[in-house]
Amino acid sequence: MQPHSPETLPLGGAESLQERFAARLADARARTLALVEPVSHDDLNRVHSPLMSPLVWDLGHIAAFEDLWLCQHVGGLGPLRESLWEIYDATETPRTNRGDLPYLRPGEALVYLEEVRGRALSVLERVEPDPFVWEMVVQHEAQHNETMLQTLQLAEPGVFTPIRRSNERLPEAGAATLRVDAGTYEIGDPGEGFAYDNERPRHEVELQALEIDSTPVTVGAFREFVEDGGYGRPELWSPEGWTIRRREGWQRPLYWTDDGCERSFDRLEPLDPDQPVMHVAWYEADAFARSRGARLPSEFEWEVAATLHGGARGHFDQLDFGPGPAGPFIGDCWEWTASDFGGYPGFRAYPYREYSEVFFGRAYKVLRGASWATRPHVARETFRNWDYPQRRQIFAGFRCAREA
Repeated sequence: MQPHSPETLPLGGAESLQERFAARLADARARTLALVEPVSHDDLNRVHSPLMSPLVWDLGHIAAFEDLWLCQHVGGLGPLRESLWEIYDATETPRTNRGDLPYLRPGEALVYLEEVRGRALSVLERVEPDPFVWEMVVQHEAQHNETMLQTLQLAEPGVFTPIRRSNERLPEAGAATLRVDAGTYEIGDPGEGFAYDNERPRHEVELQALEIDSTPVTVGAFREFVEDGGYGRPELWSPEGWTIRRREGWQRPLYWTDDGCERSFDRLEPLDPDQPVMHVAWYEADAFARSRGARLPSEFEWEVAATLHGGARGHFDQLDFGPGPAGPFIGDCWEWTASDFGGYPGFRAYPYREYSEVFFGRAYKVLRGASWATRPHVARETFRNWDYPQRRQIFAGFRCAREA
């Protein structure tokens, strides 16, 4: 896998490559600090959900990852704090255990972030940057910002009170479904910008003709499923999904109340029927699709449809702190697909197998697109997100497909 040319990367308007990456690193860090600034030190330390790390662990991990790749691998320096890597190694420390680790507390973590950044910038001054590695570090921090927002949403009301921008947008007009003709299509990263190893190599797939919804399933449509007793009809659910639904007591999407409201951070507001439904597990999405005589699209079907019919983008970049009306393929909410997460033909792990390869298999389902909590430079048609099919904390919805 060859690093991309810097001319193909969205590096901003600064003149030199060093200046461009310095600006991108600064932008990523400013967003990280802005997200945690209103959160108390107690709440930064707290385990708000066994599904998620303490927020302050994410801060230390961001610094440790930057130190590993930019200061050590690129700059040839020794680790700034060698004893910390075992604590912040995401592969070796499952989320359920991170609250018990001797991680840095907020003041120390902020100092660690600043010290690592100083070292990284000194490396940038003396070493011609490899665009892939430096962009990987920028995107890594952005992805942790979205994870941190998931944690803040899981936290009790009052932990985080965001100042929202207006996210008003008219719903997209047009046909209810879009057609993808049968044929051979290219899938994966075309080599024109940054991409992770699991987006490569680009290859051809054969698709049968299908129709796919022009928008993600809306809150209004999913509320009909709830009111029609969809959570009590085992024939609509896969055996695994029905078992988990009963065990977890699911009756509606996460954050919906039984009186027709939805919680978003500090707010409890009436359900907005035009927004995409979010915080549903893959099993819930699958059951809804079955109730409509439809199915979830494969990730290849989704990518082809997004490439053919995409263009417009919904809300993302985090500062709306919520989605707009259901519309484009990219933005507002991630979308579950029918596909298990695996490597493409000819896959080669790069630059480390723990990013993708260790997650390949039937245990994880692929999500495509982006959410309102995704930074724009992370969002692309070929990006592959993944999680367990029972997870609901993700800003995820779905759209349905049918044979044409």
